[in-house]
Amino acid sequence: MPSEPTEVQVRPGAEPDLEALTDIYNHYVRETPITFDTAVFTPEERRPWLLSHPEDGPYRLMVAMDPDSQEILGYATSSPYRAKPAYSTSVEVTVYLAPHAGRRGIGTLLYEALFKALEGEDLHRAYAGIAQPNEASTRLHERLGFRYVGTYREVGRKFGRYWDVAWYEKDL
Repeated sequence: MPSEPTEVQVRPGAEPDLEALTDIYNHYVRETPITFDTAVFTPEERRPWLLSHPEDGPYRLMVAMDPDSQEILGYATSSPYRAKPAYSTSVEVTVYLAPHAGRRGIGTLLYEALFKALEGEDLHRAYAGIAQPNEASTRLHERLGFRYVGTYREVGRKFGRYWDVAWYEKDL
């Protein structure tokens, strides 16, 4: 059972967050199948990703920060679902938390802030791909109104094995 949400500040991500955001992401690259990236990034290599999420528009980056320590505890993004123009009203969303920040309600706070920020945008659906197994992420998405739509079987290979990705959608 998750504990009460931690007191955190959620705000748009900015350039000074780049190193902390890169460190969080690299943990998942090195240690988990949650992302299918297989090589860690430098902050400079992640800069184009950060810059592709401005403070307005459909592609956002929200960060959760401990107000006392100023530590970045996690982030949520909305990104293009696919490159072709007819997909422009769909976004792919994701949440990454610092390894010690799970089960504190931070993912929920991040997603709630992200969806609130997207309310005025011309968006129809959000999609989330969850590498399996990942019960915590599945619970988070279902709690926030995502519906399961299908699984891509053995779609990614990492750590010498194949992984399934379950896909979820949410009306915006």
